[in-house]
Amino acid sequence: MKIEKNTVVSLHYKLSNHKTGETIEETFNAEPLLFLYGVGAMIPEFEENLSCKVKGDKFDFNIKAENAYGVASDDQIAELPKNIFNDENGNFNAEQVFEGAVLPMVDNEGNHLRGTVVAVNDETVKMDFNHPLSGVDLKFEVEVIEVRNATQEELEHGHAHGVGGHNH
Repeated sequence: MKIEKNTVVSLHYKLSNHKTGETIEETFNAEPLLFLYGVGAMIPEFEENLSCKVKGDKFDFNIKAENAYGVASDDQIAELPKNIFNDENGNFNAEQVFEGAVLPMVDNEGNHLRGTVVAVNDETVKMDFNHPLSGVDLKFEVEVIEVRNATQEELEHGHAHGVGGHNH
C-alpha cells in the first residue's frame, strides 16, 4: 500500500542538522512515529517526501529551514517584566528562570507557547519565542514500517490511533 491521503503511516526516522550533522531526534530503537497522512499535522515538505512510498522503503531527504520551522525572527524576541516570574511569596524564581531555560507561557490571547530565556536582567527577562529549530536546515533519514488505511474513527478525530484504539 502506498502512502497517500488518509493513510496511517508508521516510520522510523533520524532528524539531524543538515549543515552540522548533529542528531536532533531519532526513533530508531524506540517507538516509531505514527501519524495520519494528509491532514496537515506534519511539515508539508516532510509529507511530500513520503508520498507514494511503501512499507520497507528507506530514504533520506533535506528540508530548508524556511520550508520547515522558518527562519528566526527578531519579532519573536520579547523583554518581559521580571516580576511576572515571581513565586507565590513575591520572590523571583531563579531556580526555574535562568538563561537557557525553556518555559511554558501563555500570550494575551490565551495561546500556549514555549519560550527560551535568553537573558535575565535587573528589571526584565529576555525571551525567545522562535521555534527551537527555526533557522535549521533539516536532514531526515527514514524507514517506512507500515502503511494502512485510516479507520473511520481516526478520520473523524483527525489523527492516528495506536494499537488498541484511542480514548478521548
